[in-house]
Amino acid sequence: MWEIIVQVFPYAIAFTVPLLITALGGLFSERSGVVNIGLEGLMVVGLFSSAITIVNLEKFMPGTAVWIGLLAAAVAGALFSLLHAFACINLHANQVISGTAINMIAGAITVYLARNITGSGNIHIVHGLVRRTVPVLSDIPVLGKLFFTQTYATTWLVLAILVLSWFVLYKTAFGLRLRACGEHPQAADSAGVNVYRIRYIAVMISGAFSGLGGAIILVTYSGEFNGTVAGLGFLAIAALIFGQWKPWGVLGATFFFGFASTIANVSQAVPLFANIPGILLKTFPYVITLIVLVMFSKSSQAPKAAGEPYDKGKR
Repeated sequence: MWEIIVQVFPYAIAFTVPLLITALGGLFSERSGVVNIGLEGLMVVGLFSSAITIVNLEKFMPGTAVWIGLLAAAVAGALFSLLHAFACINLHANQVISGTAINMIAGAITVYLARNITGSGNIHIVHGLVRRTVPVLSDIPVLGKLFFTQTYATTWLVLAILVLSWFVLYKTAFGLRLRACGEHPQAADSAGVNVYRIRYIAVMISGAFSGLGGAIILVTYSGEFNGTVAGLGFLAIAALIFGQWKPWGVLGATFFFGFASTIANVSQAVPLFANIPGILLKTFPYVITLIVLVMFSKSSQAPKAAGEPYDKGKR
């Protein structure tokens, strides 16, 4: 059993990391009062932007191109999220409809551009990130085998962003203002907080994190852009709800969903799951998601103003 855990765990971490960073993006947006179900589309934008960047740079700088691609994905995601921010904040559009439009537009535009560039719609990269073992720490009993053996650098980058996100949200004036905008924007406005600006920043952070999530998929286990992230953006939203809109809760929820996805994807390589029908394992993460959402929907405590357009003249 221990050998199976050691074998599966690195894959679980690899699936968890893009989910975690995307869910953290949704956390910032929803904590400010803007529901963003366009995380899936923003991930696709990041996936496409990083693929294009890496393909054009990896011949000249094979080691650095991956990191420039990650940065390009974050920037592209942040810029693309401005469409959602403008529609929801300035135009007071329905936030669910706007997010759905982002998902549809992102998929259509990126596939169209990819087909015009490559002719097939797929963009392959040659050099991704390489798994590395952390010296000394990998020798720690139990934990060394699980966490510090054959890991991607992006795992530690995302965990650092998680800690920084917690600090920003709960230990800084900006975090207090952002959470106030999601709970009672009128009160925040009366205290001198620019609700529109805070929400714009929060939505752009969600776009940057989601774009980075899509790029991490590319440079770790995917290796190509094909126009989809297989519903991971929606799993990130489910993890956000399951995690009660809190950073550490989101970490636990994303690992749970990441582990479920891992079982589905590596089942044929693990003798314990080899005899289970493939269709059951493929649907397992999504069935678990539905069950979890049904079980925790009544106890969920979303930000009170989430999904409500802010009207400066309303009190």
